[in-house]
Amino acid sequence: MKVPSPGESIKEVEIATWLVKDGDYVEKDQAIAEVDSDKATLELPAEASGIITLKAEEGDAVAVGAVVCLIDTSAAKPAGSAPAKEEAKPAAEAPKAEEKKAEAPKAAPAPVAASYAAQTPSPAAKKILDEKNIQPSEISGTGKGGRITKDDAVNAVPSMGTPTGGNRGSERTKLSMLRRKVAERLVSAKNETAMLTTFNEVDMTAIYALREQYKEEFKTKHGLGLGFMSFFTKAVTRALQLYPDVNSMIDGQEKISYNFCDISVAVSGPKGLMVPVMRSAETLSFRGVEAEIKRLAIRARDGQITVDEMTGGTFTISNGGVFGSMLSTPIINPPQSGILGMHNVVERAIVKNGQIVIAPVMFVALSYDHRIIDGRESVGFLVAVKEALEKPEELLMDNNVKRALEL
Repeated sequence: MKVPSPGESIKEVEIATWLVKDGDYVEKDQAIAEVDSDKATLELPAEASGIITLKAEEGDAVAVGAVVCLIDTSAAKPAGSAPAKEEAKPAAEAPKAEEKKAEAPKAAPAPVAASYAAQTPSPAAKKILDEKNIQPSEISGTGKGGRITKDDAVNAVPSMGTPTGGNRGSERTKLSMLRRKVAERLVSAKNETAMLTTFNEVDMTAIYALREQYKEEFKTKHGLGLGFMSFFTKAVTRALQLYPDVNSMIDGQEKISYNFCDISVAVSGPKGLMVPVMRSAETLSFRGVEAEIKRLAIRARDGQITVDEMTGGTFTISNGGVFGSMLSTPIINPPQSGILGMHNVVERAIVKNGQIVIAPVMFVALSYDHRIIDGRESVGFLVAVKEALEKPEELLMDNNVKRALEL
């Protein structure tokens, strides 16, 4: 079997895990290995049934098209009961091993005679120990029977704790190809872009009120939760249309602008950070956004996300708030020019109509490439996102909530 191509731009993959052992009988289409590319983890299915011979080790980097295993299709499938009989032998012998252990009990250590004088200070030693605030039990006496002498007390040093014990082990593991690629891209983004971050705060009162009023009806009708991401995605696509430079990217000495909004959503998967893409998010309804985010998140969690589903993207949304982040400066996802960072919602004192009130507030951050996006566009974009989130009924729902939520 040769390594299939996971995507057009991928030339090499890494054997992450073999799901079978050398000499196993495999069925056609059975998953025999997990392979890491620089964009996703994929399962490698058997092309035929037979006895497998592995030609690569876990952790090996292999070129697309290289042979990673052989399958002997002429081999007969072994009887299913054979392995069970072999495993039964050690189990049957286990009681004998236990009997042998029981026959040879260890001799109990001889009792050590205790002396009444052990760790008892002489009057002079006791005075010195009291001055040093040292307990007699903390030192060993060198006098007769273990008595603490004056010299022992003079030489005693107060215990400050000893840095011993505990687990001080370490482990060295090779980074997966996906993690290495993520690291490479993040460093590249920091080194090759003029990245700047601007901040704002959003009063989430209106969104909280809408969710509280309609979330049960929305879930009953569509089988989906009405979360923050649909509001943020709609607010972002609206702002991108108002400020198209934020939806652009640099290619050499040229600027590429898009009239569609493919929104990348950063999610945490079992292999690390993944960024699947919602295609043409500006055309999706609230229900459509929630359904697509749920679909992509499940596929990322189950390791089924494909390279095509993570390729493209014109702008990224990252929600660090789910982990409790108050504020951050997200790093651009190249070659994109902008990324919006969401954070946790905390009740804060703010001023409304000249009065100090308590409101649920989220800090938001926009990191952008200053080579292509000026301050006016970046700040205007973030203000447009803030306005849409604080007036969702008017700016995102056309003053018709039920129609917008398809209720």
